Amino acid sequence: MFGIEDHIFLTITTAEFIIGMFVNRYIGLVACVDWIKKKKISTIDYILTSLSLSRIGLLCVMTVNGTILALYPGVCENEKINVVLNIFWTFTNYSSMWFATCLNVFYLFKTANFSHQLFLWLKWRIERVVHWSLLGSLAISMLISLIQATLTNSDYDFLKIAKHKRNVTELFHVSKIQYFNPLTLFNLLAIIPFTVLLISFFFLITSLWRHSKQMKSSVTGSRNSSTEVHVGAMKTVTSFLFFLFVYYLACLLATFSYLMKESRLAMMSGEIMAILHPLGHSLLLIVGNSKLRLTSVRMLRYGKTACMM
Repeated sequence: MFGIEDHIFLTITTAEFIIGMFVNRYIGLVACVDWIKKKKISTIDYILTSLSLSRIGLLCVMTVNGTILALYPGVCENEKINVVLNIFWTFTNYSSMWFATCLNVFYLFKTANFSHQLFLWLKWRIERVVHWSLLGSLAISMLISLIQATLTNSDYDFLKIAKHKRNVTELFHVSKIQYFNPLTLFNLLAIIPFTVLLISFFFLITSLWRHSKQMKSSVTGSRNSSTEVHVGAMKTVTSFLFFLFVYYLACLLATFSYLMKESRLAMMSGEIMAILHPLGHSLLLIVGNSKLRLTSVRMLRYGKTACMM
């Protein structure tokens, strides 16, 4: 029998899943419709479509995994199921992170103005750079997933022991070195897109600061619009960094929930917080993108008119 907290968990995760699927499907649908109309897909739509597809997969894996961990923990004793879920989570998680990084880098090159030769060279070839970056991101995600499929899941063995050792001091006597495998090194690859994000953020701040200094001497409409573009790009990068921070904080909470007194409640809280990442950032992308925002407004007006008829 499920308790009250179980029903609350199911209600919240189901709502997050439905909203997240709707939001990401909407982004992909608008991009695909525009592609069909123009018979050519723009770079930004190419990135958004890839990102929305990866996040749809991530939402599915996270919802299934969270439900099993919180409500059916016995199922996780099956190593095959555990490994399959980890493979799909690794692929969708890495692809989503890398695609979002490509989006933020695209905003950087389209917004910032620097006279450095390398920056200008990349800016002139941004479409080709983005295309190969997306393919490279997909290849890296698939590679890490395939490696995980062939290696033994070390965390699975460690957590089986940790379940029976609630005391932190006792747990420290369990050496995790014997459960370490090369996959742990591949998990550190998440630092790379995070570092690229921070670099993008730094360059956007620098570009905005330089532009603000120029604005002091002369104020024109074009420069005002340029400032708005800078601020919009800054909001996009900042929002992703925020949701990424919440996401990994939630993952840590769920991973180490066995150390807490209310481990099951901590696990549920971590899973609920983690799903906010592919949901919340995609929602902000709609608000920040003029085409997505205007299309959603037209759809709401059409729906309101249809209901009144």
